[in-house]
Amino acid sequence: MKNQVQLITYVDRLSGGGFALLNQLLKGPLAGVFGGAHLLPFFTPIDGADAGFDPIDHAQADARLGTWEDVRALSGTVELVADLIVNHMSSSSPQFLDFSKKGPASQYAGMFLTFDRIFPQGARESDILSIYRPRPTLPFSPVELASGEKKLFWTTFNPEQVDIDVRHPQAEAYLDSILRKFQAAGIKMIRLDAVGYAIKRPGTSCFMIPETFDFIAELTGKAHTFGIEVLVEIHSHYLKQVEIARQVDWVYDFALPPLVLHALFNRDSRPLERWLSISPRNAVTVLDTHDGIGVIDAGADESGEPGLLSPVEIDSLVEMIHKRSGGQSRKATGAAASNLDLYQVNCTFLDALGGREAEYLIARALQFFAPGIPQVYYVGLLGGTNDMELLGRTGVGRDINRHYYTIAEIETALRRPLVQKHIELIRLRNTHPAFGGEFHVEAPTENRIEIQWKNREHWIKLHADLSVPSASITGSDLEEKIEYL
Repeated sequence: MKNQVQLITYVDRLSGGGFALLNQLLKGPLAGVFGGAHLLPFFTPIDGADAGFDPIDHAQADARLGTWEDVRALSGTVELVADLIVNHMSSSSPQFLDFSKKGPASQYAGMFLTFDRIFPQGARESDILSIYRPRPTLPFSPVELASGEKKLFWTTFNPEQVDIDVRHPQAEAYLDSILRKFQAAGIKMIRLDAVGYAIKRPGTSCFMIPETFDFIAELTGKAHTFGIEVLVEIHSHYLKQVEIARQVDWVYDFALPPLVLHALFNRDSRPLERWLSISPRNAVTVLDTHDGIGVIDAGADESGEPGLLSPVEIDSLVEMIHKRSGGQSRKATGAAASNLDLYQVNCTFLDALGGREAEYLIARALQFFAPGIPQVYYVGLLGGTNDMELLGRTGVGRDINRHYYTIAEIETALRRPLVQKHIELIRLRNTHPAFGGEFHVEAPTENRIEIQWKNREHWIKLHADLSVPSASITGSDLEEKIEYL
């Protein structure tokens, strides 16, 4: 993938339509702004129980957005990233319905994980409690099949998303068929969604166990034969992220958002400087995503291994987001809005900062100067704010940061000075030659951080004074200093 900023977006929520309209936007008002685009699930259907992450047909583009030929055309404008949903399939998928009807006679018998497949001798309380959970519910759902049989299925996320045995021949054929579709459509990178949960073994956490790494390596090798790079999505302790990064093409830097917020809230650069000095260089960096603002990645692990932030600092961080957002994030987080993820706060990044535009630009500068390829979420690109109307209508916490933009709203947003400065910063990150060189970070004092890139005679430096806060960018090839005050 190009070392340029990527866009993360739902096709229909940014373009007001489908692939063709998004392509027009990227060729028109946003021409040259992004080197790539991560298209969030565009499969059939885009409006299931989990906003596309529970496709009934993963190998079919939703007809409301267009066709695979339209995806191919879009890949000629920017490099594309797509989700390979590895861990589960929809309970409405043809494969599950066939199994539900025919039972053991189905060719898909054994493809879907049941409780007795993993625990044939039953499970003790300790076996169940050792399973790592992203949500407070148990990972099982009782289902009465069309055949009349009742089974307890493994459902990591919700009852509509039934976990599959990724080692089953039909599951392997299923994933291969999606990779072939992606290759034909010009997809350059896949994100392995929820892959950390893909392998289950009794007596373990069933999360990122050694067999999981083996599976990721095998799937990555297969993707490489199709000319596709692999991005692994894992929320975990920072040391585990460093370990994972050594074994994969790309890994997310999910620790960055809480550390940037901590730095701005507390005028404290030390945790951020410590992380950037050791963070994976093969990272995809984010501040905001279609999910919430993660906090677990900066915290301690299950065994008590200290994190980049202490429990008190994380609690303070979450409360400050709630305070600066005027309580809106509290209404969208946790059980308050049918969103039971334990490690995320739902809020736009601008609202998390209380709408303070200078701090928002400083945060983006810190992201763009961090090691890795930056991704910018479509709401964050346009300086979007919390969509309380959509939240109220759906009752889904993450919808607070999943606004449906009309073309008129996009045009209005692109005229805002904040958005224009943001886009100028994106273009700088894309074009300055120093970002292809060596990285250096230091924190001269508690409330200052300096990040520099150098590539032969080219150099660029970000200096942030968190006590103000303010930031400036200087460097070769720049006509003048860039300042955010």
